[in-house]
Amino acid sequence: MGKRLRFKRRLLMASVSTGLVFASPAEAAQDEETNAQNLPPVEVAAPPPSTARRIAAPRPVARVGAPSSASPRTRIYVYPTAPGTGRGLDVDKVPSAINAVDANQIKRTGSLNVTDALRDNIAGVNISEVTGNPFTPDVEFRGFVASPVTGTPQGLAVYQNGVRINEAFSDAVNWDLIPTAAIRSVTLVTNNPAFGLNALGGAINLQMKDGFTYQGAELDVMGGSFGRIQGSAQWGKQVDKNYGVYAALEGLRDNGFRNFSQSTVRRFYGDVGYKAGDSEFHANMGVAKNDFGASATVPAELLDKYWGATYTTPQTTSNRVGYLNLTGKVDATPSWTLEGTAHLRRYEQKIVDGNPTDVQECVDPALLCFGDDTTAANGGNGVQLANPFAPGTILGEIDRGSIRSTTFGVSGQATNTDQLFGHDNRFVMGATYDASVTRYNATAEIGSIGENYVVSGSGVFLGATPTADPVAGPVSLRTVNQYNGLYATDTFNVTDAFAITGGGRFNVARISLEDQLGTALNGDHTFTRFNPVIGGTYKITPELTAYAGYSEANRVPTPLELGCADPARPCLIAAFLVSDPPLKQVVSKTVEAGLRGTKELNIGTLGWKVGGFRATNYDDIVAVPAVGRTGFGYFSNVGRTRRQGLEAEVNIKSPTLQFQASYAFVDARFLDALELGSESPFRDPVTETIQVRPGNQIPAIPRHRVKVGVDYAVTDVWKVGGNALFVSSQYLVGDESNQFAKLPSYTVFNLHTSYQVTKNIQLYGRVDNVFDKRYATYGQFFDREALPNFTNGGNDFIDPRSLSPARPRAFYAGMRVTF
Repeated sequence: MGKRLRFKRRLLMASVSTGLVFASPAEAAQDEETNAQNLPPVEVAAPPPSTARRIAAPRPVARVGAPSSASPRTRIYVYPTAPGTGRGLDVDKVPSAINAVDANQIKRTGSLNVTDALRDNIAGVNISEVTGNPFTPDVEFRGFVASPVTGTPQGLAVYQNGVRINEAFSDAVNWDLIPTAAIRSVTLVTNNPAFGLNALGGAINLQMKDGFTYQGAELDVMGGSFGRIQGSAQWGKQVDKNYGVYAALEGLRDNGFRNFSQSTVRRFYGDVGYKAGDSEFHANMGVAKNDFGASATVPAELLDKYWGATYTTPQTTSNRVGYLNLTGKVDATPSWTLEGTAHLRRYEQKIVDGNPTDVQECVDPALLCFGDDTTAANGGNGVQLANPFAPGTILGEIDRGSIRSTTFGVSGQATNTDQLFGHDNRFVMGATYDASVTRYNATAEIGSIGENYVVSGSGVFLGATPTADPVAGPVSLRTVNQYNGLYATDTFNVTDAFAITGGGRFNVARISLEDQLGTALNGDHTFTRFNPVIGGTYKITPELTAYAGYSEANRVPTPLELGCADPARPCLIAAFLVSDPPLKQVVSKTVEAGLRGTKELNIGTLGWKVGGFRATNYDDIVAVPAVGRTGFGYFSNVGRTRRQGLEAEVNIKSPTLQFQASYAFVDARFLDALELGSESPFRDPVTETIQVRPGNQIPAIPRHRVKVGVDYAVTDVWKVGGNALFVSSQYLVGDESNQFAKLPSYTVFNLHTSYQVTKNIQLYGRVDNVFDKRYATYGQFFDREALPNFTNGGNDFIDPRSLSPARPRAFYAGMRVTF
């Protein structure tokens, strides 16, 4: 240890699960641990030994300031306060909640979904399988959502290596495109406008591995229930003191427990890095090609007959992505760090969606009509369609949509740690520019629906209806997004124990829509907003810190939302757009406060935290269904909404035991009265709307979440563990008036174990949903009259609920080999 400390600038990886632990770079890459505050490991620099303190060698401290102002302290944790990766901040100075997950916690789930690790390890996170597929989940945190479903109003910004990866057309987050094995850490940042647009509830910041932080090789294969076969390989090497190379490859095939629910995932990520002195540069790239089925909810009556049922198939999604990121970081002086990024991203999505249709036989059965038996249903040539179907055929349609986006962006950030008035100070300023061009196309093919709810195409395509306001027909749209941001934050140490933070970000967003088939969709929208932040922390004792902060954030309407905002002219969300009035941007104002602390016990390190938050959204945007037209709807500003709650967590970590328990309470409500269209059985039969009163709860946000997890080393080579998750009841989407019975709460238990056969070979297994609990994570109302219930003699559906069923009990086993 003494010899290591003589190297003034030698970087070491630190884990504080049981105090500060030294490890070689290779060891750290293979087995990174979180500390008691649930943070990823941090790089620390060991200062030269002091002659006055020869007896007890000083512990290493992080380089967060100039050497003259960096006095040795017992513990320093680095936490990001801006999108870049520059000099982090001692978490005792962060005026917001602290949430992070490291590579080991991701690995422990045995899943190629990083969202599973977020669900298991962060108190306020809840997962809903809105699409009915476990690989494309909604992530909800404090009532704000990051969803892959095009058309879901988003509330979380997601960054990968400092690059925002919310897709340009709808702000959707495709979790399946993120290379899970390559993730070094995931940090959930709250109360910070520096992360730009859409960070209403916070930002999820993913840092990826590279050849300097991961060395060695690993192969991981697993198989199990429902035809699951998955594998990953990763390799990292520091070629010499200047170069590092890293690559990860992942593949998965899963047949799913539902009909037509196969999933195929193929992902690659690579990084080449260069270090010279205090400078570091990286070029990383990734590609993915994924295909999914069963992307819809199912009427509850069908699930009662068969848990794997589907409704109106095909329902498939194909995602493709390729990206290249260039990053650089230079310590220009002992107190100035400069960094920059440039990125290029190409994203493509194709959706095939079988649905009921408003096309029907006309009074003249030889022709097809739309909406009634007199309004003509035209083809693409404007001529009324002939009816090719036999009398009595139940008609449907196959809606196809494609999104092709190209995004380019650059950013720059500077961090200064000079003292100010003799006190430690950290100043960050940065600027970002992102531009995206998207081509969106949609078509509708008329078909027939069989008793298995499969829509069979006929080759007949629907054109625009000859009404004054067309609501169907092909769409071809080009959109251009330009997002600019300028931000600055400063953290000033008033005393060693008390620090204040202040700053803000100015956002400018311009969104242009260009109709490629006419002029109805044309539009040009500009939004501006300055979002401030102010907060403070106070270290009451060496083991206890209090924090409080206030911030604002904004979200601008997406091109999709701007193209579908008229209740009189609804569109098939993510398929058909119509000319609509503009929407207002959403502004969120958040205040949070809490306490966090650590304490060394005989059984390990105790960590705990408790905090409260309140976020008020102004001009919030929701998706409103069009009653009687399956899949159709529009987006609307609904005034003010509020999300407030409490989060508490306690954990114990030692070499043999890791225990974590958390509770989160989220109360989400409408603050203004409004009238919404709904398929609710309580809707007004004349207006087909429900009345939402101030204080009504927002659907799809469970109020209570309880999580308990434990891992125990029975021997040096055998570990066992498990976790339990309780999620309380929630209102169904469409029941904003809170009149219908809630979707029931659920509790699910999971078990896992691992056995280290040799130093390099590990066998592991897991059982998900041990007691085979049948539950749904999401529910909504549907049009009961759109199609007959073929499982009940063709009668009408009675139950108005359409649910997303969760996966039954599943068994998995795998092997991990390291080199």
